[in-house]
Amino acid sequence: MSAETACRIFRFGVFEVNETAGELRKAGVRIRLHSQPFQVLIMLLERPAQLVTREEIRKRLWGEGTFVDFDHGLNTAVNKLRQALGDSAAEPRFIETVSGRGYRFLAPVMLEGVFPTTPEKASPAGGPIDTSVLTAPEELPAAPRLLVRSLLILAQAMYLAFYLGALANLQEIHQICEDASLPSPGAIVALLIITAAAMIPVRLFLFAAVAFDFQQLSAKFRTLFPVLLVMDLLWALSPFLLIHHVSTGLALGMSAALVYMPFAQRSLILMYARGR
Repeated sequence: MSAETACRIFRFGVFEVNETAGELRKAGVRIRLHSQPFQVLIMLLERPAQLVTREEIRKRLWGEGTFVDFDHGLNTAVNKLRQALGDSAAEPRFIETVSGRGYRFLAPVMLEGVFPTTPEKASPAGGPIDTSVLTAPEELPAAPRLLVRSLLILAQAMYLAFYLGALANLQEIHQICEDASLPSPGAIVALLIITAAAMIPVRLFLFAAVAFDFQQLSAKFRTLFPVLLVMDLLWALSPFLLIHHVSTGLALGMSAALVYMPFAQRSLILMYARGR
């Protein structure tokens, strides 16, 4: 795919950035933004939650052999960008200034994909096709921040209860595996111990991060999400560890609900970040 036919669509909050068209839109309405602030925005969106240094921006926007008042030009570009986003340096929601070094983009960013911008690939409305399977930030409803944080804390507490409850009843779980004629009950119990022991500190980190309103939680969660997804889907089978106390149908229903939990947590994290 050539650069001329490729298009990257970045989404964050209610904003959409079309790199090829050079457009910034808020809830579908185009916001006027000059070339230099737009290029600064693209650099930040390419590396969300990471520091983009002033030197990197200078090399990309002004080049090595250009002699300009770089500091004034960059400060002006960032100020215009913040104005377009409705952001502020004092209480940043999107662009954080790292004093003397550069800037960091705070909000979670969704890259909708790199795809040809040919007419047959366009949606009926003339916009790009949404190729993302997961929920995008702008698709989520607005919710009170306290409610979002409470639900996130409850989710971590639920998983901690699963881990600790399983570790406290290893003999019973071994017996359940034997009664069900499962192969290698000892290996199953060992897997349970290893995954529970590995995930307890992760859950405690997420619990504390939400409780203390950790600024970079959304970026950390994006890094953890692939591992959390695998572990959470594995632990979605945990209701069957209660098979001596609940019916098979109830255990199946509980497992089905737990399959959705990692995706529910992801949505809550996006809502958490958007509400900053």
